[in-house]
Amino acid sequence: MIFVTGASGLVGSHLIQSLLAKNKAVTALYRKEIPAFEGAEKVKWVAGDLLDIVSLAEAMQGVSQVYHCAAIVSFVPSQAARMIKANQEGTANVVNLCIEKQIDKLVFVSSVAALGRIREDVAIDESMNWTAETSNSVYGQSKYLAEMEVWRGMGEGLNVAIVNPVIIFGAGDWTKGSSEIFKSAYDQFPWYTNGVSGFVDVLDVIDSMQLLMDSPITGQRYVISAENLSYQTVFTKIAHAFNKRPPHRKVTPLLAAIVWRLEALKGILTGKTPLLTKETAATAQAVVHFNNEKFLKAFPDFKYRSMDTTINRVCAELKKLHHLA
Repeated sequence: MIFVTGASGLVGSHLIQSLLAKNKAVTALYRKEIPAFEGAEKVKWVAGDLLDIVSLAEAMQGVSQVYHCAAIVSFVPSQAARMIKANQEGTANVVNLCIEKQIDKLVFVSSVAALGRIREDVAIDESMNWTAETSNSVYGQSKYLAEMEVWRGMGEGLNVAIVNPVIIFGAGDWTKGSSEIFKSAYDQFPWYTNGVSGFVDVLDVIDSMQLLMDSPITGQRYVISAENLSYQTVFTKIAHAFNKRPPHRKVTPLLAAIVWRLEALKGILTGKTPLLTKETAATAQAVVHFNNEKFLKAFPDFKYRSMDTTINRVCAELKKLHHLA
């Protein structure tokens, strides 16, 4: 039996569908309602929450492998305390139960944000860690603290492996997370920056997780990244796949600083989540490259999907999902 957290998220939902296709038995938590995706009826669903140790223990009964994908992702200052509590304490609860129940292995989905991704002078790899100087996000801090809980579990005898994905592309809820990039391009968002980041297909992320779970590897973490591309290039590729106008107005650092402040004020007045924050503005401007060699050396037969292939597939899936012309 395999336990998956974050079943309603982009990674978790795709992972569960992949496991079910291989006739694996899957248990997962749900909070308010059971997620709707292909094969969901085959999952053993348990109502609960990662911060509710009783429901979590019930969900993990009889489990031998755990994929911990759940996390709160937010760059809004008002959500910082809640996010740190959920991401760190929730992970601690999962780790503690894995130890108590003598789980065979835990694979944890972290983020490159936990490595300190604001490093423009060197490619980011697994040897790095979050520091206040190399991170512009509380989210990165929360994932770093969550990783510390996983390493603590390893110190107590738990077999663990960690993946640190870059920006993940897949057909999910395009009103939140990385999938928002696709909606912005579809809506012909006119602005672009000179920022650079790593991008990866959600299918590559879940494939890498399963390879790690089924391998003897333990006590390691891996940057999962297919290509380093500029945001302008990515937005343009998506826009072309949707037959929309690509971005054509450059965002300068000064303009970005003005906009995020206006968005913060707008959020205070309306109570709505701002479209741009100080953290996301800084990330969009940063030129950051990621080194993916460690995972490729560990699994030499593994091949990343190209971003062209991924973007075309995801756009087609989103068109079908949202009945777009």
